[in-house]
Amino acid sequence: MNPDAPRPARPVNRRILSLWFPRLAAERLLRHEPALAEVPLAVVGEAANQRRLTALTPAASARGLLRGQPLAEALTLCPDLVTRPADPPREAQTLAALRRWAGRFSPWVAEEGTEALMVDLTGCAHLFGGETALFQQVHDDCADLGLTVRAGIADTAGAAWALARHAEGGGMTPARTGDAIDQEARATRSRAQKRHWVRGGPAPAPSPGPGAADGTRISPPGALRQSLAPLPVAALRIAPDTAAGLARLGIRRIGDLMGMPRAGLARRFGQDLVRRLDQALGVEPEPISPAGAPLHFATRLSLPEPIGLQADILAGLDRLLPPLCDKLRARGRGARRLRLDLLRAEGGTERIEIGLARPTDRPDSLRPLFELKLGDLDAGFGFDVLRLVAPVTEPLHATTHKGGWAVAAEARTDRTDGQALDDLIARIGARVGLERITREHPADSHIPEKTQSTQAAAYSAPAPDWPAPMRPRPLTLFRPEPVTAPATPDPPARFRWRGRDFEIRLAQGPERIAPEWWLDDPNWRSGVRDYWRVTTTQGARLWLFFAHGATLSGGWFAQGDFA
Repeated sequence: MNPDAPRPARPVNRRILSLWFPRLAAERLLRHEPALAEVPLAVVGEAANQRRLTALTPAASARGLLRGQPLAEALTLCPDLVTRPADPPREAQTLAALRRWAGRFSPWVAEEGTEALMVDLTGCAHLFGGETALFQQVHDDCADLGLTVRAGIADTAGAAWALARHAEGGGMTPARTGDAIDQEARATRSRAQKRHWVRGGPAPAPSPGPGAADGTRISPPGALRQSLAPLPVAALRIAPDTAAGLARLGIRRIGDLMGMPRAGLARRFGQDLVRRLDQALGVEPEPISPAGAPLHFATRLSLPEPIGLQADILAGLDRLLPPLCDKLRARGRGARRLRLDLLRAEGGTERIEIGLARPTDRPDSLRPLFELKLGDLDAGFGFDVLRLVAPVTEPLHATTHKGGWAVAAEARTDRTDGQALDDLIARIGARVGLERITREHPADSHIPEKTQSTQAAAYSAPAPDWPAPMRPRPLTLFRPEPVTAPATPDPPARFRWRGRDFEIRLAQGPERIAPEWWLDDPNWRSGVRDYWRVTTTQGARLWLFFAHGATLSGGWFAQGDFA
């Protein structure tokens, strides 16, 4: 063996930290309403068409309430219970903030569900004085934030998850080598215990390890089986039905599963049980994928002297737009909404927001929209900082390269009609708001008033060619209006509508239209309709129909005008 040959690197034991915040939703509310800390508070969410408790404060738990309990049952046990509805978006924002906080311990932090984090601590714990000191730091930080946390450290993510949620007590879990008293035979346990205490006093209780008061568990490296064996099978992250099935067979702890044949377990309970067990024991890898940094597009310009003239603000905007568009173009994004913040020298901020009909990364399309709104600014003593932000962006697909006649045709036009229309929508939207600009689209329905749909022009593509109707349709379509005429299916010779008498000269039809039986439309409860195109001696060309009557009474109605 060559003594100068490089020695292989020793494998590094992977260490995973699991953080569980069981009261996250409730404690988020306490940060905004501290007065609720003294009363039982519960967060209520919808689950299986039933209102259930999703998070509780310590005061509510002390009254005997449980997570997942129906609200009606909880109010019976605790009539003075204060409830608040669940707010998933705000709770997700809180968990995202905690993910950024956990980045101080390791760069590999991933969100798990709605109230837990998974942190890869491999090679990081020594920077905080070891795993025990790191645990203490975690709990100190969470106490300062007013949050309850349960944590666990192990060699795998599954084991850390199990220790954080199902381990009792806390502290360092010693490796079980067979020398502990509780591992000796019952007959020798009483004599063995005498070796651990001094004559003259009662046998001392086993001292809790570091962090025991924090409710944490730390599994020593390489001791996964010893740490997981006493935990319930539910700690394997399996379905409740699977855990109940194992309990009926007398298998209640993970240690009971370790020595059983995997093939039999897979046949009886499915592959998920075996996969979760292998992940917890490190047989099957379970990588941690940290969330990527959110996209952020912004540019800033600090001025040596305050400015207030519109020309000076536009000059500063001309310096901010190109680098912002370069950032967007580098990431293949286009701005859909932009915000210009102008900070006054004496304090305060003026804000201009614009929206676009299509995402874009071209400064020449953005500058005129800001220029339209500069006249409403209150400069005060002047602005000394300009900040341009693109809070809403969308993927901007590259234009397909063309050749031949297509290139020649595009070269003869300066800009496409679609781009000109988008710029027009953006300019009008800067004045009246993009939500007020709509366009009509054809809809697939045989009901006359449902053959088109109204959509926001800024968030929809131009409508394709409208399909030609199989039967003539009126130029003006309105809600059905009663017509005074005999209640017979044949067109009447005379009728009265809108206070005027009409005499029919020509009638074409009928065109029978039935209601949509799968929808309960109040306007079509009169049943099947027979439509007629009638021309009166007075020159009016109307669209009349006779309703045969169903839930509502029938009769003659007018719904359109062909003139």
